[in-house]
Amino acid sequence: MSTTTPAARTAPPGAPKVSLFHPTVARLTYRALLGRRRALILFVLPALLVLLAVAVRVLTGADDATAGGILGGFALGTMVPLIGVIAGTGAIGPEIDDGSVVYLLAKPVPRPTIIFTKLLVAIGVTVAFSALPVLLAGFLLNGNSQQMAVGYAVAAAVASVAYSALFLLFGTITRHAVVFGLVYALIWEAFVGTLIPGAKTLSVQQWALAVGQKAAADGALTSDVQLPLALCLLVGLTGVATWYAGRRLKALTLAGEE
Repeated sequence: MSTTTPAARTAPPGAPKVSLFHPTVARLTYRALLGRRRALILFVLPALLVLLAVAVRVLTGADDATAGGILGGFALGTMVPLIGVIAGTGAIGPEIDDGSVVYLLAKPVPRPTIIFTKLLVAIGVTVAFSALPVLLAGFLLNGNSQQMAVGYAVAAAVASVAYSALFLLFGTITRHAVVFGLVYALIWEAFVGTLIPGAKTLSVQQWALAVGQKAAADGALTSDVQLPLALCLLVGLTGVATWYAGRRLKALTLAGEE
């Protein structure tokens, strides 16, 4: 006498598997991010950081304090969130704005899969154009003294994940995602989250520094947020932003959908 398990009944052999990553969506997203004017800004900011590092090293020599100011102030405080805005909002915002997202939604691809795929692409682009230039600039500025270059590069990579999720969410909830992203990046992260003590706890930059300081020598990087709290906030923000972006995309309906 044969028996059939519930798993066998619900998942018959040959049934398609649900994947959180879709190669075609990823390819289209990479093309959208790197094939338009956005790519110019993506290249300009890291190039500016590297040129600044070269100029400072030639003019003043290796100096840990100067290196920390450039890597923490300009790179992590301004460049990384700006690149996150470009990559995060650009991964889906333009498709929603011009209506071309309907062609993607008409495909038999689960909408959470679309969001997760676009998030992975945005993270990859943000890390490539922020963490790697930060690492190079750190070596140019002080030869990675006190593991400063590695620490800031780790912080930039960690921040890239949270920024990508946050700005991808912005792209799904407003047609002015770039404006809101710039306000957050330039006012909150670069100004409020750096100068006002209470606001530092809600700064992605401070969370990332808490992680990055573990990769650097003691005292090379400092954060106003303890590591356990920083990790919880990073994971929480990334998870909630990704989940809600998926819900927002599900709320978009096509003609003929019920």
